Amino acid sequence: MGTRSGAERDAITIEIGYALVSALFAAGVVFGAIGGSGYALELPHPLRRVLLLIGGACALVVFVWRTVHVLWRFPYGAGRGPRQPSQPGRTRPDS
Repeated sequence: MGTRSGAERDAITIEIGYALVSALFAAGVVFGAIGGSGYALELPHPLRRVLLLIGGACALVVFVWRTVHVLWRFPYGAGRGPRQPSQPGRTRPDS
């Protein structure tokens, strides 16, 4: 693995930040939708608690999935360089 330039390191840092912020937002929406429905519908306390637990578990899954999804698609991740065309001289997709 070669040395990364400052621009590549900055791009990776920004991508990690974006992955974490967008994952946190998505997890918050999922938790609010599932866990908050117990309060919005004025359900009994035991059922509200179950919905909060389910909402927390779903939020955790969404957070991990979103983070991995964003970072996996990033071209500099896992030692890969920027995406290059497989055959640079060719312009038609079927050639």
